[in-house]
This record gives sequence, structure tokens and C-alpha cells, in this order.
Amino acid sequence: MNNRNFVRGLCLMAIALLFGGVSFNYSMGELSRSGPGLFPMMVSCFLFVIGLLTLVRSHFVEPVPLDYSVKNIALILLSLVGFSVISQHINMIVGIVFLVFCSTFAGTSYSVVRNIKISAGLIAVAFGFQHLLGLNLPLY
Repeated sequence: MNNRNFVRGLCLMAIALLFGGVSFNYSMGELSRSGPGLFPMMVSCFLFVIGLLTLVRSHFVEPVPLDYSVKNIALILLSLVGFSVISQHINMIVGIVFLVFCSTFAGTSYSVVRNIKISAGLIAVAFGFQHLLGLNLPLY
């Protein structure tokens, strides 16, 4: 269990099974008239296949030692919680910017220009979800 790729594959498969199982609470429908549970089930199946391929691949490539940093885990959790709180009390655009800039402190390199590009892309996706799909997102 000291192989990062092996553990990554197991985690992806576990997440896929968790969300795939939850999707059975909703009606699946058919491909021509999908129900609310079909999309999460399809995404879960794709994620499971990716996890399975990662798991199989881990047996054929050089093992990468598993290491983790409590600081990085705390930064990612802080960025997710901050995004949620900021999106609820201020607006989602500020929450997205906070999420990107805070979570990239956990990486090996930090680039303000890259963070601005990522933030702009995520904000564009959020506007697309709001205007094209009609989702009620607190962007302003």
C-alpha cells in the first residue's frame, strides 16, 4: 500500500462506488429521456473505469512512494470551506478566486498569472452554468 498510483486507483474507485450508489436513489430513465440519476451514474461509471485503469497500470510502472503532507491537506480543506462560506455570505466569484489562490499554496509552484487564468476559466464556467443551464448560482 505504499504505491501512490495503486492508492489513487483505489480512491477513485471508492468515490465512484459511493456516488454511483447514491444515484440509485433517483430514477434513471432512459438514454432518450434521462432521469436525474442517469448522469451521476454515467460519471461514476467513467470514474470507476479510470480508477480501475490506474490500478492496473500501477502494477506495470515503477512504484511511486506514497507521501502526504498534513499542511497540504489542511490548505485544500481550508480552500474548500472558505469557498463555501465566501460563496454563501459574499458571492461566488470571490469564493472561486479564494479557492484557486488558497489551494495552489499546496502545490510545488505558485504563479499568480496561472491562478488568474484558472479563476477566469472557472468563473466563465460558472456563468455558463448560470445562463445556459439556468442554475441559480450566487455569482454577484
